[in-house]
Amino acid sequence: MSMTTRRTVLRSTVVAAATALCASISTLPAKALDAQWCKDVHIRFFVGGAEGDAFGTIVYNGAKQAAADLGPKVDYIFSQWDVEKMVQQLREAVAVKPQGIAMMGHPGDAAIMPLAEQAHKDGIKMMYQNVPVPTVVAAFGGGYVGAQQEQQGRALGAEAFKLAGLKAGDKAIMIGPFENESRGARERGTVAALKEAGVDVVQINSQTEWAADPNLAIPPITAALLNNPGVKAVGYPGGQMLGNVATYMQAAGRKPGDIFNFGFDTSPQIVEAFKGGWVQLTADQQPFMQGYLPILSLCQQVVLGLAPMNVDTGAGFVTPQNYEIVSELAKQALR
Repeated sequence: MSMTTRRTVLRSTVVAAATALCASISTLPAKALDAQWCKDVHIRFFVGGAEGDAFGTIVYNGAKQAAADLGPKVDYIFSQWDVEKMVQQLREAVAVKPQGIAMMGHPGDAAIMPLAEQAHKDGIKMMYQNVPVPTVVAAFGGGYVGAQQEQQGRALGAEAFKLAGLKAGDKAIMIGPFENESRGARERGTVAALKEAGVDVVQINSQTEWAADPNLAIPPITAALLNNPGVKAVGYPGGQMLGNVATYMQAAGRKPGDIFNFGFDTSPQIVEAFKGGWVQLTADQQPFMQGYLPILSLCQQVVLGLAPMNVDTGAGFVTPQNYEIVSELAKQALR
């Protein structure tokens, strides 16, 4: 074969391949834009809390909106924030063999790892939300939608130190699931930031059931305040408890503004606490996105062969100066 012939054949092959590739790619946007383009996909979605839970409801609303927009069949799993229950439910979810699972990362890398391995063997696409599991993702793939726990916790601690006007030697209380290696990284980050600034931090280890019924935390919080009368600030591990601050303060005989109360998330209750002067700072992690985006990503992975999403939803801080911007959406359980 002459050099000219070779060049002609090579050019024809490249052109044909490029044409075929362009043709295949050009069909993807049209398919993606079809209504209910994910309707043949089955997903199991972990909401995290119980039905009606302040934070979990926003996650659930995000997931429901994604399902309505995209069309997949979604099984919603409620776990009451119980990590052992989550693991058992994940085991059951993998056994059902849906095409995708969106899992809360609260149980941590070690507990999730063997089930992620089985899901990988079965061809099940995985997404994780709210708490990252980087070792699992590195081993068996998947994406993450949520705030980076320690990073967000440290940022909140630094912001609380500044806005509360704290100084070295002041005392604060921080509540959190400190014994949970993965989930507790956020609150440990807050404690670390405060301690590095010279604040004396009293730690209260939160219980799982406090998220479902924040009134259960009244005795330990009031006891801590009575035993530490000079406390300048109190930090809370989630929207359920932060929204209950007025109850805690009143039980301890405190008035709005006596103590700088801060924590994570937004909710109708937290908006009212800002309005009443009980709460001064919260870190927003946009739980609606933690519901919507994992389902969107699973649909994209299964239908379009796209890579998993990785999205940091830590949006910044809500204060008495800006809470009204998010108040209406928070009241609708969308923010």
